[in-house]
Amino acid sequence: MTGQDGSFLAELLLERGYEVIGMVRASSGDGLGASEHLRERLRVVMGELLEPDSLRAAVADVQPDELYHLAAPTFVPESWLRPASTLAAVAGATITLLEAVRDHCPQTRVFVAGSGAMFGAAPESPQREDTPCLPETPYASAKLVAHQLVGQLRAGDGLFACSGILYNHESERRPETFVTRKVTRAAAAIKLGLADDVVLGDVSAVRDWSFAGDVMLGAWLMLQQDEPADYILASGVGHTVDEFVERAFAEVGLAARDHVRFGAGLARPVEPTPRVGDPSLARERLGWRPTLSFEQLIERMIEADLRALRS
Repeated sequence: MTGQDGSFLAELLLERGYEVIGMVRASSGDGLGASEHLRERLRVVMGELLEPDSLRAAVADVQPDELYHLAAPTFVPESWLRPASTLAAVAGATITLLEAVRDHCPQTRVFVAGSGAMFGAAPESPQREDTPCLPETPYASAKLVAHQLVGQLRAGDGLFACSGILYNHESERRPETFVTRKVTRAAAAIKLGLADDVVLGDVSAVRDWSFAGDVMLGAWLMLQQDEPADYILASGVGHTVDEFVERAFAEVGLAARDHVRFGAGLARPVEPTPRVGDPSLARERLGWRPTLSFEQLIERMIEADLRALRS
């Protein structure tokens, strides 16, 4: 609940009259992160992804009507440093929560945040729900296992469990460790005279970017259906990181080439398959449509960073 997705989801559910109960790490102290502005409207329980008993206890205590499992390590390079803990945090926590629902509140509807990263070097782009998966990182492998577990307990135990195959989704609440927010923050800072340049790695990678609030609407819609299923939530359009950079600097009236430097140590291997999702099934069955375009998303992020840096 402390991240961008949890905060947008909490806002959406509160607007629809839900009682919202969010899980936070005990190690986070009293902070609610991106959901801090909702503090007075939320109930909080403690839990740790790597402590299964805490997850089971939370489910048994709350017995929710709907459970949205969004938490996972999200900075992919770190999964190479800690592959075992990544698998435990992603796949282990997912099966623990599904098992707890099965044992304590089998009527609960469950959404699990999957990732388009699981397709990896897939043989096609855009990817569909039935595209073969060839994950290329420990993070992607862990997400694939979690996705498969959702389908297995849905089929084997009759759970109403859905895997949302999420592609890159951004907002002004994204941490600056992610390249999109690093870029918009830098463009805003340079515009205001607070910085001179920004150092980036390879900008040729293709990503399918959506607004995080739109993706969380899709997650909610998945749990309102008569039957559970897995859906890709993506824009269906790929853009390079370079296009993102150019657009961000153009938003503040600057030329990216005058302010972007490249660091060889930040480069990543070239990806064989563009990571673009086909959202046709979500559009057809859920009636889901993104509200913000690629350009509008960047504009929103830039405006938020300009406001923050001026204050």
